[in-house]
Amino acid sequence: MSDKNLTEVLDADAQGIARAVAILDSGGLVAVPTETVYGLAARADSAEAVAKIYAAKGRPDFNPLIVHVRDIEQAEELAEISDAARLLADQHWPGPLTLVLPCKPEAKLAGAVTAGLPTVALRAPAHPVMQALLEAVDFPLAAPSANRSGFISPTTARHVLASLDGRIDLVLDGGPTQAGVESTIVAVRGDGSLEELRPGPVVLAGTHRGEVRGFEAPGQLASHYAPGKPVRLNAGHADASEFLIGFGAVSGDCTLSVAGDLTEAASRLYDCLHRGAASEKQRIAIAPVPEEGIGIAINDRLRRAATPPD
Repeated sequence: MSDKNLTEVLDADAQGIARAVAILDSGGLVAVPTETVYGLAARADSAEAVAKIYAAKGRPDFNPLIVHVRDIEQAEELAEISDAARLLADQHWPGPLTLVLPCKPEAKLAGAVTAGLPTVALRAPAHPVMQALLEAVDFPLAAPSANRSGFISPTTARHVLASLDGRIDLVLDGGPTQAGVESTIVAVRGDGSLEELRPGPVVLAGTHRGEVRGFEAPGQLASHYAPGKPVRLNAGHADASEFLIGFGAVSGDCTLSVAGDLTEAASRLYDCLHRGAASEKQRIAIAPVPEEGIGIAINDRLRRAATPPD
């Protein structure tokens, strides 16, 4: 990384993790790699620390945060864990699945974490760096994506600095993330039914997508993940003014997957959007991506990226 960075950047090794723990303990902000995207972590039990997340991101205060926990035992300190929720956690934690559950009244969480809702979004991440941080601190971590609100999510430390340099204390550089899109979010209702609030890497049978009831979880804004220029979807070719993001048989200036592999496409999605945003081309065109498996999550992000802000 450049010495000109205003935000401190360290490798995600033992020394870097120790520095991150000290910053988090004192109420600071640290960008951390997870298996999905880089998260902007702060202690979830501190109103002052959580307020810094909202300020750094320019995030609307009605949009709740995901809380990262070590395991199901720590989750039980914060939320009511039904049998259905416990089964999902047993099957998919640690991993890219966030569960929206009833928040316990005695939970030691800053009010802004839940944005005043009676529920809390919890995830036990699988990435070793985030796991190491959670093991080293005695509080859960609120950690939305480490980018300015509404813009392209970060899958590298460089992406984080593109919008947050000078606004946060530290970036732990753990290299590119693997999954590439944010976690699946599922609300576990009181009757045991499952409602998908945001598609992601984990595809669950038996979930349904109901009518939007307001903002219960991150990633529900109609316009999100925006590259700052017009986006055209399902493009088979590009005009002279367009940066083409290809897939499969449609080659481009940046290609999600030459082989048409959806997992690879997910891992490359945000990097290609960042490249398109940085290009001299005035617009971005994106090849069709199948609406199946993790392709559902990819298309969800693309539709939001293509929606102009209000």
